Amino acid sequence: MLRLLRPARALARCQPRPAAAIAARPFSSTLRARSDHHAAPPQLLGDGASAGTVPTDENQATGLERLQILGNLEGIDVFDMKPLEMTRLGTVDEPIKIHSWFPERVIGCTGFPADSHDTLWLNLTSKRNARCPECGSGTLIFLTSSLLYPNIQSPFPL
Repeated sequence: MLRLLRPARALARCQPRPAAAIAARPFSSTLRARSDHHAAPPQLLGDGASAGTVPTDENQATGLERLQILGNLEGIDVFDMKPLEMTRLGTVDEPIKIHSWFPERVIGCTGFPADSHDTLWLNLTSKRNARCPECGSGTLIFLTSSLLYPNIQSPFPL
């Protein structure tokens, strides 16, 4: 019985399909993509080098690299790459506050005073405090998106 159905299946695969079965896509997504109601992402593109010159980083950098270069020209550290100043050991009552845009962040603890032990990586969440297993320093994640943009509700629930 199965041998009789094999040629029929192969023949059914070769038959042309109706157009409605192929283009079964909702028109709502197509219209939204073509409408002008959404904001375009910022274009971080350089002008490029003029003819006959060697391009510099400012001329040819794009995206996040260009954002970082333009920030350095203005004297702004856009990715906040400075290490935390550990002036005290974090405790349960007064933990070290870590600023973050997201409810999770990976940090490295080198101990107190600085570099007293090897770097241990901790996964911080906004739900509870974390404690370094080596030196016992307590840390707390602190969400800063609501401080910088109070009118925008964070997509990450606390």
